[in-house]
Amino acid sequence: MAKITRVELMMVDLTPKVERTDAIQAFVSQETPIVRITDADGQTGTGYSYTIGTGGPAILSLLAQTLAPRLIGKEAEEIEGIWRDLLFATHATAVGAITSLALAAVDTALWDLRCRRAGLPLWRLAGGAQRKVPLYSTEGGWLHIATEDLVADALAMQARGFTGAKVKIGKPTLADDRARLSAVRDAVGDGFKIMVDANQSFDLAEALRRADMLGDLGIHWFEEPMPADDVGAHRVLAQRSRVQIAVGESMYSLSQFKDYLDQGACTVVQADVARVGGITPWLKIAHLAEAYNVPICPHFLMELHVSLACAVPNAPTLEYIPQLDTVTKSALRIESGDALPPGEPGIGIDWDWDAIDRQRIAALDHVVEA
Repeated sequence: MAKITRVELMMVDLTPKVERTDAIQAFVSQETPIVRITDADGQTGTGYSYTIGTGGPAILSLLAQTLAPRLIGKEAEEIEGIWRDLLFATHATAVGAITSLALAAVDTALWDLRCRRAGLPLWRLAGGAQRKVPLYSTEGGWLHIATEDLVADALAMQARGFTGAKVKIGKPTLADDRARLSAVRDAVGDGFKIMVDANQSFDLAEALRRADMLGDLGIHWFEEPMPADDVGAHRVLAQRSRVQIAVGESMYSLSQFKDYLDQGACTVVQADVARVGGITPWLKIAHLAEAYNVPICPHFLMELHVSLACAVPNAPTLEYIPQLDTVTKSALRIESGDALPPGEPGIGIDWDWDAIDRQRIAALDHVVEA
């Protein structure tokens, strides 16, 4: 083992290559905090998280002022102890998005460092349960996209071997959503999975109405139908819906997932490694879901989640939505519609540091050293 001697902080703001809209927001910017942790042997691990457009500087401030100084002198291999120490140090601001996103950047860097020191890829060191994971696409299903273009994208993904595609819902009327989804279903047939995502835009009455329509169309899952903090409403919906209820991208702790699973309020969990505080809690959530015989289908961050999905036995699919193309040299490996985890030591992301230097917001750079 070796103690942590240096922590570097920076942030890039990435613009999505395509317009991304859903029922509650437009995804126009992606602030990406990056943490580099170096140990006394000179080994370095890199971690990151993200926000949708706002909040990145607050994450960098929490890292710089509170979390990074506490890392110096810690044994880098004691990841669970470090995670708990940092969580306690921020107990007044946890559980919440900013704290979880900051913890995630640190925790992911520590796992990257651990994997590099061990000479193993993340998917093996974290479990090694499966060598590939089927893909479904989100990038062609945004709410503003015309119906004919939804159909064209779903057919293109089907031709590439993807097992499904996600379509955003939340149009003004149920009939509007039904027309879009019916067109896609008619084009791709019954064997292709169609997921839908309402982005927390409905109340219980409307979610029940839409769930009936979704059941008629054989939709695979109904994602974020209502505000995530209303566990009771999700329990009622899950009991009455013919469609699986998927939640998780707006939840920030193991305990929140425990409440949903214990109450039977969901049938798919979508833990996002950045939003739950890192790889350490993500793996706990995945194994908790396994104990309830519930799949974990992670939200976003495909470049990192491919390794985690392959580490556990209950991850049946991975969301295809590119995030890091402009700041990495690596690309997701895809064979016949399946994603393959990186085989190199570390979390599997080959950062393009020249590109990061060109895009980073220099005023937010910060270094803490022993």
